[in-house]
Amino acid sequence: MYKLGIDVGGTNTDAVLIDEDLSVVAAVKYPTSDDIYSGIMGSIDAVLSAGEVNPAEIKQAMLGTTQCTNAIVQRQGLAPIAILRIGAPASVGIPPMVDWADDIAAVCVADAIIPGGFEFDGQRLSEFDAQAAREFFESVKGKVQSVAISCVFSTVRNDDEIAAAKIAREVLGEDVCLSLSSEIGSMGLIERENATILNAALHQVAERFTEGFAKSLAEKGVVNADVYLSQNDGTLMTMEYARKYPILTIACGPTNSIRGASYLSKMDNAIVIDVGGTTTDLGVLANGFPRESGVAVTIGGVRTNFRMPDVISIGLGGGSIVRQHEDGTVTVGPDSVGFRITEKALVFGGDVTTATDVAVRLGMVDNVGDASKVADMPLEFAEAAMAVMRELVEDSIDMMKVSNDDIDAILVGGGSIVVPTDLAGTAICVKPEFSGCANAIGSAISKVSGTYEALIDYDVTPRDEALDQARNAAIELAVEAGAVRETVEIIDVEDVPLQYYPGHTNRVRVRAAGELGK
Repeated sequence: MYKLGIDVGGTNTDAVLIDEDLSVVAAVKYPTSDDIYSGIMGSIDAVLSAGEVNPAEIKQAMLGTTQCTNAIVQRQGLAPIAILRIGAPASVGIPPMVDWADDIAAVCVADAIIPGGFEFDGQRLSEFDAQAAREFFESVKGKVQSVAISCVFSTVRNDDEIAAAKIAREVLGEDVCLSLSSEIGSMGLIERENATILNAALHQVAERFTEGFAKSLAEKGVVNADVYLSQNDGTLMTMEYARKYPILTIACGPTNSIRGASYLSKMDNAIVIDVGGTTTDLGVLANGFPRESGVAVTIGGVRTNFRMPDVISIGLGGGSIVRQHEDGTVTVGPDSVGFRITEKALVFGGDVTTATDVAVRLGMVDNVGDASKVADMPLEFAEAAMAVMRELVEDSIDMMKVSNDDIDAILVGGGSIVVPTDLAGTAICVKPEFSGCANAIGSAISKVSGTYEALIDYDVTPRDEALDQARNAAIELAVEAGAVRETVEIIDVEDVPLQYYPGHTNRVRVRAAGELGK
């Protein structure tokens, strides 16, 4: 039995095969194609050939993709949607998408704010206007197949969102794609609503990449595999779940690299430095999983509050273009030759000086391209460029640390050859075997998770009892998602007092994860 892990990056599509003992059988990098799928097909061919594996023996296939992120940033492939907010009269002062750029706000065909919703303590804000909801859905019938529904304080009570969803299905049909804010975002109406709108707009993108991945596997003979998509907390979701919540694939690339780095290095707590062809992503590995961001995250200019990994990106990669300016200063990036590095970089016979050329000139790597092609590069120039690259990474490490103490670091990614291992601020910096394909490995070895979140008054339910109930609920959710019960463990417990709530109300959040069944 084998697992196939694929991660589609901006420069390369990485693929790995892992056996039932979770040992890496083969790992390859294949140039990412403009149409994405040619690159996926090529990577599958290459890894099957390298591992000499019969595709029929692959029982699980996992994909990490940037397609949803790209669709939002590039404003391409987004579906027309309708937006219903439940919260009049309290929320009419700020309409949906009020601060969105015109080019992405255009996905909205129609929006409405109707009476309903709740106060922070779960009391009614106003009665839900079912007739207004029905009239709105009838007005968009035939114009959209995707609807975003949000409600004031739906994270406390989601009754009105569920009622509106039922009406939407009656009017628009059972095939309508519904995104409910209570299932996607956290506290804060506008940011939660924004995330829900993006999720609704991505439904066509999700259908294309899930169907395309399944088709690619079938064409290559991988017909006996259960198929999963990577999500941005470092765990997996089914194809059906990915179609319902495509926004959860955003930033899955960095999380895959963080999980893969943990697996390859046998380290559970460290900073992971993932160097690609165009950018370097830095994230924090905490207890074997990516640290979650505690602040609102902006995606393509849209402010959201759904769960995202705490990652920063800098414009440094193996293909970053290096320049010396008239005043003698040297700059690196942020522009890059990307997946054309094997055509453009000096060591491959090209005419563009890249970060990879600098690393080869300084003797940091000896098996990339032809070193003789950069032998005449002035040493002072190469050293100045490396100093710039070092400073970019070291400054980013300082931004991710929570104390002045040195922290362990793990270097991964195909472009990691351009980063030195003696970095200031690190206790040790390791570059494990197969580090170039850590993202695909992270995808292949990922677990299945379940997250339980609720507001609980400790005056009503004692804290210990409440946390035990939450842990059990999270475990059950992980098992329902496909995890083997015996392998499920609690990986994160959080309870935050809410001062503006009555009594001793806390927001309790527990996450559990376990191994996929074979």
